[in-house]
Amino acid sequence: MNAKTINQFPIRNYLANLGIQPTKDNSYYGMYHSPLRQDQNASFKVDFNKNLWHDFGTNEGGTLIDLVMQMGNCSFHEAATKLERNLNTFSFHGNAIPDEKKNDTSTMVIQNIAPITHPKLVEWIQQRNVDLNVARLYCREVHYQNQVGNYFALGFGNDKGGYELSSPPNFKSCISPKEITTIRNNQNICLVFEGFWDFLSYLTIQKIEKSKHDIVVLNSVANVQKAMDFLKSHKEIYTYLDNDDAGKKATKLIQSEHSVVHNRSTKFADYKDLNDYLCQKPIQKSSIKIQKSKGRKM
Repeated sequence: MNAKTINQFPIRNYLANLGIQPTKDNSYYGMYHSPLRQDQNASFKVDFNKNLWHDFGTNEGGTLIDLVMQMGNCSFHEAATKLERNLNTFSFHGNAIPDEKKNDTSTMVIQNIAPITHPKLVEWIQQRNVDLNVARLYCREVHYQNQVGNYFALGFGNDKGGYELSSPPNFKSCISPKEITTIRNNQNICLVFEGFWDFLSYLTIQKIEKSKHDIVVLNSVANVQKAMDFLKSHKEIYTYLDNDDAGKKATKLIQSEHSVVHNRSTKFADYKDLNDYLCQKPIQKSSIKIQKSKGRKM
């Protein structure tokens, strides 16, 4: 299989089989959070017709092989060989929409679950300013296989045995089933987080490894309704959801269902989420003064 043939495989399909979906799909192109770096603005474009990508954050772009070279930090030959080896299960149909079954995260197969030791994952945790001991207490190193190849990521378990996955530079996915995560300490107060990075950030900020309160990690604001019954069993709720439209909507929904809800997201209102606050990454760096402090409490 030559390079020209390999590059005919849709970049859209390749990313989908890694669990990477566009945040905006205009039928002939899609905008993604860049898989090459941390990207809050979804500034990575894939032209579905030309089958080319362009990262506006770095002003780089190219073919599928170019993308795999960047993602894997490997040579042209290594990238082409990897793609030729792993793409033989796919058929080349231009830029057709990925088959639903191929895009289903249930096609991911766990090969091994172990304590976090891989240097790349340790570095990923440190880059997000999360305490390594805290991360090791709640997360695992998950090795899995999908239809593209073998991979590993940081995994955070949910209540139904699935795993939320995260790995550098900006990969997010899950091994189904998708579900909330609860930590039950039989308390009257419950803290609500949108994702596991926010939960780990909270513990890091508080300088604790465990909370005395009950915890709900939604693992997506789309799961908020699944948490309602558990939340209703508590006298007080403290929410730490993202400061975007989806997070605010989920907070309002919880407030409509519970009489005592404290919206702690206002404590980091200049930041998208709690991990950005921990890393001191304000939404608008040019207009917000960053005040560093030690021992911050939430």
